[in-house]
Amino acid sequence: MGLLEGKKLLITGVLTDSSIAFHVARLAQDEGAQVVLTSFGRQFKLTETIARRLPAPAPVVQLDVTNEDDLAALPDAVRQHEDGIDGVVHSIGFAPQSVMGGNFLTGTWPDVATALEVSAFSLKSLAVAALPLMQQGGSLVGLTFDASLAWPVYDWMGVAKAAFESTARYLARDLGPHGVRVNLISAGPIRTTAAKSIPGFEKMEGGWPERAPLGWDQTTAEPAARGVAALLSDWFPATTGEIVHVDGGVHAMGM
Repeated sequence: MGLLEGKKLLITGVLTDSSIAFHVARLAQDEGAQVVLTSFGRQFKLTETIARRLPAPAPVVQLDVTNEDDLAALPDAVRQHEDGIDGVVHSIGFAPQSVMGGNFLTGTWPDVATALEVSAFSLKSLAVAALPLMQQGGSLVGLTFDASLAWPVYDWMGVAKAAFESTARYLARDLGPHGVRVNLISAGPIRTTAAKSIPGFEKMEGGWPERAPLGWDQTTAEPAARGVAALLSDWFPATTGEIVHVDGGVHAMGM
């Protein structure tokens, strides 16, 4: 039996086959799970195309996490494919370039608000929308980048990640009585399409393999995906509100 045998999972954020979300979906299927993906707008066709590269077919349902109608319709959309779900993966983040790349002091509230809504508040929005599908409890896993530090060029996206991590702790408090665990994977820098869109990303990833006690390969999302799969499984039944670092150990090292 696979680690996720019989699990039904809702996975957001599959846009390219280099993304962490894609590797989670692939690994989940390899480990026995049924997978439903989400997408919206112009990205929808792209997600459908990338989904064909998975080991097995995966349906794609409409979900813009900033759209109240999409959120309200999510349970019925998923029920067209599965009668319920056991886990949700939040792999969503966006900030206008005007609030990254050294623009911390010049960032304006409308752009900062967009970053916070899409990258932090969306965790709560997704959790509430998916909760009716999780009648037997389950696991919500999100992806973060260590928000305990101020990183070069990350700026307001770093603030959004701090809000994201705090949101996960409050959700762990409020969803625990429903049997839902809420945990995060804090991955090291991976050269995904999303990462490459951060102005000056090379400043964040610079020297990471040398600083990591275990080393670090920025070209693969496999280690992070395995961390997500483990938290989706039944092997962490009493763990919630946790941030598991999958970064080669850099978070624990002094500069």
